Amino acid sequence: MQEQGPFCQSCAMPMKKTELFGTRADGAKSEEYCTYCFQEGKFTEPDISMQEIIDRCVAIIGERNIMPEDEARDLMTKAIPTLKRWRKTE
Repeated sequence: MQEQGPFCQSCAMPMKKTELFGTRADGAKSEEYCTYCFQEGKFTEPDISMQEIIDRCVAIIGERNIMPEDEARDLMTKAIPTLKRWRKTE
């Protein structure tokens, strides 16, 4: 089953509630990034690497018993590089 609705373009978290949306510099809600990744128009951790975000997401998914860690790692390793923040533009 595929998630519906917006999801964070940095960590892939589903944003089912508006309070999960990050904020732009003008205070408006960002529909692209979650509040954990993006606040006041800036990434909360601008120097985090793609591998670090993958590892963090896998840990959270495991802690919340959403799916087994090996499945989460496979999913995040495939999904994270396709998100806006991490896509390579050439």
